[in-house]
Amino acid sequence: MPNPNFKRILLKLSGEVLMGPGGLSIDPAVTARVAGEIADARSKGFEVCVVVGGGNIFRGLAAAAKGFERATADYMGMLATVMNALAVQNALEQIGVDTRVQSAIPMASVCEPFIRRRAERHLEKGRVVIFAAGVGSPYFTTDSGAALRAAEMKCDALFKGTSVDGVYDADPKLVPTAKRYDTIGYGTVLAKDLKVMDASAIALCRDNNIPIVVFNIREPGNLAAVLRGEGVSTIVQAETGA
Repeated sequence: MPNPNFKRILLKLSGEVLMGPGGLSIDPAVTARVAGEIADARSKGFEVCVVVGGGNIFRGLAAAAKGFERATADYMGMLATVMNALAVQNALEQIGVDTRVQSAIPMASVCEPFIRRRAERHLEKGRVVIFAAGVGSPYFTTDSGAALRAAEMKCDALFKGTSVDGVYDADPKLVPTAKRYDTIGYGTVLAKDLKVMDASAIALCRDNNIPIVVFNIREPGNLAAVLRGEGVSTIVQAETGA
């Protein structure tokens, strides 16, 4: 189980988490529920950074496969993450949680530029910090952006909120007998290509000894439960004896 002594975490969410059953790219009710999960964790004393993907609005890699020039498509995807970050900020501030959005692509009219020391100060003051626009360059995913920000902010762990309750040896939605791991090594994830996050993100977390906790964010109250060392999740960490 995850270590309940984690203090500062980075929560990585896919953009699809903000979608509702009605097909809205950003569903206000769903976004409010996700904000409640973050607020609950913050109220327990955790320092929380957030990265939200943009796949609910625009997925750069998919667009490139259909003929978009890759760099242009990736930049469009980065802009989608800024929209999601602002939506989550709005939902958090509506429930009284001070929040700042920092973008790797400067856009001073809507959010702050990414400045590491300023982000650290926000966390020290009890604010939630949402990092948007990935790493600010094409050819990198928001998973890589999350791993990079987790390393820069000296986070104790990277929490990957998904629609499944951990890492499996096969897709549990397609293979009913798929085995879930309680813990698994970075090297095993890479060798078996288990699709937890992209390979560069896994490698970056491995090189900086940042555990990756994979859990189901769609289950109400689950983030706080996993932070307490309860609930169901998988922790990706250094192999035993490594």
